[in-house]
Amino acid sequence: MAFLTARWESLVLLNYRCPASLLAPLVPRGTILDTLDGEALVSLVGFMFADTRLLGLPVPFHRTFEEVNLRFYVRREGREVRRAVVFVRELVPRAAIATVARVVYNEPYLAVPMRHDVALAPDTGGTVRYGWRHGGADFEIGATASGAAAPLVPGSEAEFITEHYWGYTRQRDGRTLEYQVEHPSWRVWTAERSWFTGPAGSLYGPAFAGVLAQPPRSAFIAVGSAIEVHRGRLLP
Repeated sequence: MAFLTARWESLVLLNYRCPASLLAPLVPRGTILDTLDGEALVSLVGFMFADTRLLGLPVPFHRTFEEVNLRFYVRREGREVRRAVVFVRELVPRAAIATVARVVYNEPYLAVPMRHDVALAPDTGGTVRYGWRHGGADFEIGATASGAAAPLVPGSEAEFITEHYWGYTRQRDGRTLEYQVEHPSWRVWTAERSWFTGPAGSLYGPAFAGVLAQPPRSAFIAVGSAIEVHRGRLLP
């Protein structure tokens, strides 16, 4: 049985060029930095968790909520290549959710007040916004798109950003936890307009603030789907 099941809906993905030297110290042992066209990327991603269940059981008052995360991309090479994400910071509005994620996976979760404004339909597009408050300041990411969401094109930038089915996180003792995330391929829009506002340095540090101050290389909105997150295992 999956550890967590849910729906990830109305995803906004803003993707920024990032110096590999900034990410190298954060790459978990046993993985290597993954790049697109020779460029390392970070993504600021906002979405809705819906119908969230732990070990098949709904958690009262914690079934539907926002998440915003800052992540980058790695891969693990062996019998198969596992393309994966590593999180720099994950934001949710519920302290209990953040605590479980930190304890079970040692993921860098932080609980902050959050809000959303989603007016999106798979056949016509729309606007998606996710906002939060931290350190007395307001933040928001969002994007707009029109028309129908399209299937992913093999080899496209949207596929590179969205098609990751593994996560890796460094543990307190330096080892690496690997966990699998299952979901079908998503339909996506290329955003017509996107934005990120807020003092990024207070949340992500000055180096990432410089990265996020530049225009994104790309921006997408994804419809989303049901997902399953499996229990992790420590790499040998």
